[in-house]
Amino acid sequence: MGAAVSWRGLSYYGRQAALDQSGITHSVTRHKSLSDFATRRFRLAGSALLELNDPFFAQLDKLRAELSKQGKNLVSFANYDYLGLASHPLIKAEAKREIDDLGIGALASRLVGGERSTHKQFEAEIAKFIGMESALTLVSGYLANVTTIAWLMNGKKDAIFIDELAHNSIVSGTDAAVAEVIKFRHNDLDHLEHLLHKKREDYRNVLIVVEGVYSMDGDTADLPRLLDIRDRYGVWLLVDEAHSLGVLGATGRGLAEHQGVDAGRIDLVVGTLSKSLATCGGYVCAKKSIIDYFRFTLPGFVYSVGLSPVILTAARTALRLMQEETWRIEKLAANAELFRKVAHEYGFSTGPAIGRGVVPILFDSDIETMWAAQHLLEEGYYVPPVVRIGVPKDGPRLRFFFSANHTEAEIRGVIHCLKQIPPVSEEAQRIVAAAMAGSVRKSVSPDIETTSASL
Repeated sequence: MGAAVSWRGLSYYGRQAALDQSGITHSVTRHKSLSDFATRRFRLAGSALLELNDPFFAQLDKLRAELSKQGKNLVSFANYDYLGLASHPLIKAEAKREIDDLGIGALASRLVGGERSTHKQFEAEIAKFIGMESALTLVSGYLANVTTIAWLMNGKKDAIFIDELAHNSIVSGTDAAVAEVIKFRHNDLDHLEHLLHKKREDYRNVLIVVEGVYSMDGDTADLPRLLDIRDRYGVWLLVDEAHSLGVLGATGRGLAEHQGVDAGRIDLVVGTLSKSLATCGGYVCAKKSIIDYFRFTLPGFVYSVGLSPVILTAARTALRLMQEETWRIEKLAANAELFRKVAHEYGFSTGPAIGRGVVPILFDSDIETMWAAQHLLEEGYYVPPVVRIGVPKDGPRLRFFFSANHTEAEIRGVIHCLKQIPPVSEEAQRIVAAAMAGSVRKSVSPDIETTSASL
């Protein structure tokens, strides 16, 4: 066995020289270029599935025009427009007015470049609506999770407990945090309690992160029990309400209203403006003391531009309409419940979805899912597949997002169409199999050198 090698302070070439003098070897894959690396990783991620068809990045305006020429309407179940507000004439009119009044961009970080009066107005309104003391807006819902989790849990003696099916923005936040990350089985709070019982005393600060509605499965977390666990173990709780604002609760206030809990008991609520509020951006709600701290220190806020005044006005108008036109929340719930009911009647599995906002239909294989999505599109229904090329998650599925604008005929129609889809053709199976075989061969192509090195 070779002598131990100290890596500290050695450059790449210094390490290679040290390796050459040691006696333990192993194979190291060396890519000639970044392009070669990206191509290989894309193959390993499942790009062969695109040989059958590529349903991603559809240009919806062109697709709608093409289907119209065929005498068909495009019905999308792929967008987050839960309350059907994206094209509301009042929202568009208010956004146009704001362009003339305040312009388009915020032009700088609000901390150093100043803000518009509408920033704090909207933050006060969204906090009050949810039932929290204060709020802070950011330019992205994804960013809101990443920066909040990473910044808050920045101690080596801290820990973050997350659901194993947490959204990638949560996972990325934990990856960026210094704290230890511990996953518990999906919605298994007995498992969470077991882990806390064993490990809580090992850490200083502990954060539990869950979602109001899980965007892949359409199920919810048990908030009353989570708050009980929070109190008994002396930890903090963050709830991601991205897919539950405007969806859960009689007035769309989210998971707390849906389960009869005072939202003010939650430590942190993170959400997005891109679903029910039909725009883009994110927010964090908490007690005023926490938001005051974040306003001067949260990296994703301090070092990023503020929300556009146009977006703010559109979101504020959507929030007002949500409260004035509550029929939209009722219609959304009825649509999702109808879909789940009819899907079950046709023999489809919708997993643990509760029938609110998002409901998946599960398939046995990636190729079956891609095949189904393509056939639905040919009939005018846009439902992109969730397979490993899109989201690295077990259980391929078609994920249906519902809107208050969907009709009963559209919901029954897409399920009927799905039932009529023929089995995957032998030609389609052959195309994907050949592409997969090519991926295996190409992954060890001459463009990638395999060399011997020592540890």
